[in-house]
Amino acid sequence: MLLAEVAAASAAVGATRSRTAKLGLLADVLRAAAAAEVALVAAYLSGELPQRRTGVGWRSLQQRPDPATDPTLTVIATDERIAALAALSGPGSSSARQAPLAELLGLATADEQRLLVGLLSGELRQGAQTGLVTDAVARAAGVPLAAVRRAVLLCGSLPEVATTALTGGGLSAYSLVVGRPLSPMLASPARGLAEALAGERAVEWKLDGIRVQAHRDGDEVGVFTRSLDDITERVPELVAAVRALPVTAVVLDGEALALDGDERPLPFQVTASRTASREGVALTAFWFDVLHVDGTDLLDAPLAERVAVLDRLVPRPAPRLVTADLAAAEAFAADAVARGHEGVVVKDLTASYDAGRRGSAWQKVKPRHTLDLVVLAVEHGSGRRRGWLSNLHLGARDGDGFVMLGKTFKGLTDELLRWQIERFRELEVSDDGGVVTVRPEQVVEVAFDGVQTSPRYPGGVALRFARVLRYRDDKPAAEADTLDAVRDLLP
Repeated sequence: MLLAEVAAASAAVGATRSRTAKLGLLADVLRAAAAAEVALVAAYLSGELPQRRTGVGWRSLQQRPDPATDPTLTVIATDERIAALAALSGPGSSSARQAPLAELLGLATADEQRLLVGLLSGELRQGAQTGLVTDAVARAAGVPLAAVRRAVLLCGSLPEVATTALTGGGLSAYSLVVGRPLSPMLASPARGLAEALAGERAVEWKLDGIRVQAHRDGDEVGVFTRSLDDITERVPELVAAVRALPVTAVVLDGEALALDGDERPLPFQVTASRTASREGVALTAFWFDVLHVDGTDLLDAPLAERVAVLDRLVPRPAPRLVTADLAAAEAFAADAVARGHEGVVVKDLTASYDAGRRGSAWQKVKPRHTLDLVVLAVEHGSGRRRGWLSNLHLGARDGDGFVMLGKTFKGLTDELLRWQIERFRELEVSDDGGVVTVRPEQVVEVAFDGVQTSPRYPGGVALRFARVLRYRDDKPAAEADTLDAVRDLLP
């Protein structure tokens, strides 16, 4: 398949707002791909490269040769050339990439250059991301969407699942594999306990740490973050604790955090920095779910069954109260906050583990309103902050893109200001002298006093008195809060 066919589909998808039309365009090009090309086509249409990091920066892409007149690049030849770029490392590698990068772009037509620049920069704006391409794979292969989504969650690779589905392979063969992390189940924000507590529920501490998933098979233990990064070598204390459990194989889901001498959580930054290094304060894991034990998968089992297994297995599960009584739940939540934790998560005892999804089965309740949003742009500072990048443009997820909700510079310490100058220059797309537009990748947690309707912003809502709490390097932009979740908070 020529790269031009993928580029044409990408451009057409970006030119329409119709989800149905997008799905049709994506499905058509996926069907046209040969078996050896499906994985690459699915990755490119999702805006991703199999190599993930290539070492090619945004500035390297600003000076491009004239585009080719006729398409000659195939998707496989393109992948080989990008893989060669990614393989260059060490001193002088940036300079060494310039010639092969220019050669690749010189072979590309104008549409192909647009696609390649978007893929190499991580900024392919075409109105299609992994979720939509997953749906398109199901349509192209003529298989149930639920089967494709589950296979992707269990496999962790949409390109691999796309190849299986479109070449007639059985998606039922995908199952939980001990040692291969899967996307964690997520909680939705709730207005309060009265809303979340609809009947008997499990009410658990909402811990302010790093989400971790532990896999053990015999003596082999792996620990992974919510973004599926392997941090095993950096957390030997967690590895030892999992290895000490009375099982042969297990998959656990929980939160790891640093505690002080009184068992109160240390600031999130302490926990986050500790997971980046073997050195520093020890981490404590609070496990709140179990997905597999000694050959038995528990993903489809109700939460009540899973926590019964968990309580028999681990010496220190996350504190939990099972109740239908609002007063009891409020007292439990107040105690959690008094101990320094964020609040509580209210969980449906009948729900299965819906990996990678955010729904009503888990609802988080905090005493203050907070959201995880994405930085869309940042303004040059003035006055005391002249020379800094200061005022943040905040966005919520909306479909395959992001919608701005407002701005804030409140809560930014000098330390954060110094850090974000470097960070946002890395993500810079353009700088008009007043506003630096950045790739929507950095998640920031903000507190706010409420949500109000606003004609000023395209989503029709704005945050009242937003202030920065912290940057969330542990959370990808795809897991930021949605515009619908923000609208649900309107009075």
